[in-house]
Amino acid sequence: MGTKYREVDADSYIPIEADKLVVGVRLPFNVFVEDKGTIKPLFNKETIFTSLARNILKEKGISRVYVAGEDKLSLYSYLQNNPSRKDSIDNVSKTFKEYSFYKEQHYPVDRVFLIPGMKINFSLFLLNKLSFKILMEATPKRPEIISEEVLTTEGDIVIKKSDIPLYQGYLNSLLKSENISGEDKSKIKTIIVKENAKITVKDLFDNPFNSENIKASKELVAKIIDCVLKDRDVIYDLVSLKTYDYYTYIHSVNVAIMSVGLGAAIGLKREDIEKLGIGALLHDIGKSAIPLEILNKQGSLDNTEFQIFKTHVIEGEKILRTHNNIPEESFDAVLQHHEKLSGKGYPSGLSKEAIKLFGRITAIADCYDALTTPRIKKYPLTPFFALSVIAKETINYDRELLKEFVKMLGKVK
Repeated sequence: MGTKYREVDADSYIPIEADKLVVGVRLPFNVFVEDKGTIKPLFNKETIFTSLARNILKEKGISRVYVAGEDKLSLYSYLQNNPSRKDSIDNVSKTFKEYSFYKEQHYPVDRVFLIPGMKINFSLFLLNKLSFKILMEATPKRPEIISEEVLTTEGDIVIKKSDIPLYQGYLNSLLKSENISGEDKSKIKTIIVKENAKITVKDLFDNPFNSENIKASKELVAKIIDCVLKDRDVIYDLVSLKTYDYYTYIHSVNVAIMSVGLGAAIGLKREDIEKLGIGALLHDIGKSAIPLEILNKQGSLDNTEFQIFKTHVIEGEKILRTHNNIPEESFDAVLQHHEKLSGKGYPSGLSKEAIKLFGRITAIADCYDALTTPRIKKYPLTPFFALSVIAKETINYDRELLKEFVKMLGKVK
């Protein structure tokens, strides 16, 4: 079920010397790399090419990269102009506040479920590049049919939070539809597990002391494990579903899926994978106690803000200690996902063997998802490059776990 990469085709891709990429400048095109005879995404369009990126290319011996033939005009302009400064970003603080408000009031839906020709009874909106607009109006009394045009838009398609029950009803209807093949239904059924996990974790972040949400979270972890153990390749479908912006509850689900996958890859017993999955799913629950102006701030946090942000680890433990049905081993993932083998992590500055297995696993999954998920003013790294960045930090992450993680996600596009 994994994604196959395209074979290198000289007519489809234009080779350029890697040293022609300019540090500090946004790339106006996607950049690819040849790996064992196939072409793989290396840098996404709009990524700022950094000195770290250049160093990694040199260390890997990558002297030539590729640009799609369709971008030859952009490539020509880029090489001719030879930009030498970082592009500036306008002051959009007011717009960003409005965007953040709408983001908090809505819920992102996966496009895979929005099938042209299917009828929905809830409205669709678009969040993209600090803008918010309605895509399609629908209500229970006036349902509408999804069109192809709706799905060609770029950005996050979202619904009102109050319409989540209607959305869940729609998801269940897909499994009964005669217009969807059995193979597609099987895939949809698997991805619905992730969708239900997102909804549950979102509810938990809104009310972290709700014991029913904790119970539902544990049940969903069991379903995720069932999917992964039944078919290891299912992880490619689950982690390839990306939004255009960062949502803490979606990040939590992604980290749980990858942690469960890695736990299975190294041969953990089912009961241990469940404990790992619970901790990974709840690893960021403490962010529910952090002010939104810090969580949603544009740019870097100042020292005071960062000190407040770091308390989400301890706050997460406090919240989960109020629930009496969290396995003790799960707390290792919650408390140690920001610890580093070098001792330069937080909150306790643990190092080497002091960091437990669940903490080491969750730290890798947490870092990878953070690198590959977009945020306002921060473009995501491609999976290939993100894995290269993490693999470079063997001083901070478990070397053997990293090898298994790279192997597990080697085919993710």
